[in-house]
Parts: sequence; C-alpha cells; structure tokens
Amino acid sequence: MNSERLLEEEILASFERGEWKPVRDQKGEIARFQAAAEATLLKDKRVNIRISSRDLEGLQARAAEEGVPYQTLMASVLHKFVSGRLVETQRRIAARSSRTARKRAAA
Repeated sequence: MNSERLLEEEILASFERGEWKPVRDQKGEIARFQAAAEATLLKDKRVNIRISSRDLEGLQARAAEEGVPYQTLMASVLHKFVSGRLVETQRRIAARSSRTARKRAAA
C-alpha cells in the first residue's frame, strides 16, 4: 500500500474515533492559514548561484520526472531544507559515512 493511502486510512480512522473537533472561529482560522500560505509562497527575492553542469542536468532531469520547472524544484528543495523538512534517507547517510571513513583512512 502506498503512503498516501495509509495516510488517508489513518485520517479516516481518527475521524471515526471522534478525535476531530470543530473550529470555533472557522473564518478567522481560514484567514490565518491563508495568510501563512501566501507568505510562504511569496517570492520576493532573486538569487543567482553557480553550480556544476552535472548538477544542473540532474536537477533538470528530476524536475522533468516530477513535471515541474527545474527552478521550481530548486526553490522547493531549498524551502524544505530551511524549514527542516528535508530528510535524508538512511541509505544516503550510510553511504556518506562510509565515504568519510574511507577518506580518513586514506589520509
């Protein structure tokens, strides 16, 4: 089962257990979350960076797989990083650790 389906089932089970409570000021809460979303999505600064052509090609390929422009993908990755939501997989952490160990052993 995919993770989206599991999340949907978890939400439904929570609702059926009666864990959901109505919001007192629904209009106010909607306005508050809408303002937060608009502030998050506001792109008011321009940044120029230099990256390797290999990394750029990789970004463009990943963006094409996701069906988004590569600059949008870059902005999304940066946003996830600064908000603490960019998570490395265990496989990558282990690979990086073993590379570091090899470099230290060679020195």
